Amino acid sequence: MATQLQIARGGAISDEVRFVARAENVDAELIRDELAAGRLAIPANKLHLKTNLVPTGIGRVLSTKVNANIGTSNVRSSVEGEIEKMQAALAAGADAIMDLSTGGNLDEIRETLLAQCPAPFGTVPIYQVIEDRSVEDIDVSTILKIIEKQARQGVDFFTIHAGVLKEHLPLLENRVAGIVSRGGALLAKWMLHHNRQNPLYEMFDDLCGILAEYDVCFSLGDGFRPGAIADATDEAQIAELRTLGELTARAQEKGCQVMVEGPGHVPFDQIQYNMEIQQEICHGAPFYVLGPLVTDIAPGYDHITSAIGGTAAAFYGASFLCYVTPREHLGLPNAADVRAGVVAAKIAAHAGDVARGRQGAAERDKRLSIARTDLDWKAHLAESLDPQTAERMHDEVCREIVTDESSAADYCSMCGKAWCSVRINKEIRETLKPQGTART
Repeated sequence: MATQLQIARGGAISDEVRFVARAENVDAELIRDELAAGRLAIPANKLHLKTNLVPTGIGRVLSTKVNANIGTSNVRSSVEGEIEKMQAALAAGADAIMDLSTGGNLDEIRETLLAQCPAPFGTVPIYQVIEDRSVEDIDVSTILKIIEKQARQGVDFFTIHAGVLKEHLPLLENRVAGIVSRGGALLAKWMLHHNRQNPLYEMFDDLCGILAEYDVCFSLGDGFRPGAIADATDEAQIAELRTLGELTARAQEKGCQVMVEGPGHVPFDQIQYNMEIQQEICHGAPFYVLGPLVTDIAPGYDHITSAIGGTAAAFYGASFLCYVTPREHLGLPNAADVRAGVVAAKIAAHAGDVARGRQGAAERDKRLSIARTDLDWKAHLAESLDPQTAERMHDEVCREIVTDESSAADYCSMCGKAWCSVRINKEIRETLKPQGTART
């Protein structure tokens, strides 16, 4: 059975393409053409499609998507906790889920999450490769066995750090933060121990065979992503990106869909260049960025530093934003952290879509603004990105200013009744109506 990429390159329109076209209000032919060109991906494992997967498209002609990372650690492991995080992420609007578990029964955790996940689901297989062995003992057969096992479980996209090459390692010498990618660090350690090339790079054709069989999308990992703004856009990062460009073309030639992962910690003024050079080097493949975080000094608030960078990334070229939670750099996030991270990333994605003029992106903003101007609290809250939080805050205010439960305030506690500019503006519009200046 052909992959989504092969179907598109054959000129046909798959059911998944039609579904995405309807969901995004885009012509199916446009999606097929972008998919065939490698500029769009629909991560959809053939086995996950048979159960509960709702197809999602990732590419610049579509809305910017958001991924939420969840997963256990060897310090804290609970299947129930990960289900709670996943449900919180999906409820907040996450478009995809990645399980980065490193503790507990990884097969059981993955199987349980997949069974309840209607969104594209990703993993980093190298984490399970070292579950029961030291880094130095990694071998090719084990890697292939685990990747095929996860593909059979229905995983839709794999982070594969195949661009971290042995000859790139000396380029890290002057870095402040070194290698912050877990996959990148593990592979660097393996290469130095064995004095050999990255096994994922050497077995790349074999990986393509497995991923094409199940139509698992490559998410080519950035093992040298900068973990400090001082390291952004350095030689190591760009050297790996050039290798990822080579691998993108190789994978697509074998019928595999590809996304490319990107930084990381990047000063605001370097984000545009990072987005544009990836598009050039990686043949326009969808760019999947972590943040980027525009400063290093905000532990506890990195969902905000990430949203600032994510907005610029979405505007300049990214198709997929990986959220960052407030607990980034501090500890394993809980469900509340996951929710906060998703909402911040959704704000960034939407703001980027509005800024780049994507058709229909600003319509929700307009609807909310009209409701706000009309003091229509019900519609105002319903159109908000996070109605749950907006309603809670509004209800707290209403309890202060409304004593009669049957009435509804036409103002809030920010200004009060007499000072409310929105209320006064409503009166002004009513006064001007007979003069023909009423809003339409």
